[in-house]
Amino acid sequence: MKKVNVALVRLLQFVVFVLFTFMVIAYFAAMVLLPLDAIALLIKLMGVVGLHGFIGALIAIPVVGYLCLMVYKIPGLCKMVVDTGIDLVKTAKLRVEGFNEILETLKA
Repeated sequence: MKKVNVALVRLLQFVVFVLFTFMVIAYFAAMVLLPLDAIALLIKLMGVVGLHGFIGALIAIPVVGYLCLMVYKIPGLCKMVVDTGIDLVKTAKLRVEGFNEILETLKA
């Protein structure tokens, strides 16, 4: 029965690891995809107005770049966003290592 319990704990440990890995990847991917999505939306908006997609892209890219610069210049915002992601990684590490304590009690 001990082997079954150990296998279940290892399985749950793996599931928690995969979930936290997905959350961290999704968090940092969102930081990259938000400006790209803003560019795509502005190009579509300019297409509705009547501008061609290429001309819309030539206008939208600098506009989104300027908005990103304005966000970058806000004191402490970028550091807070990165620190939040790093805290998520630290929390994941602690939770995955928490299963090792459970395994130690099962083996004893």
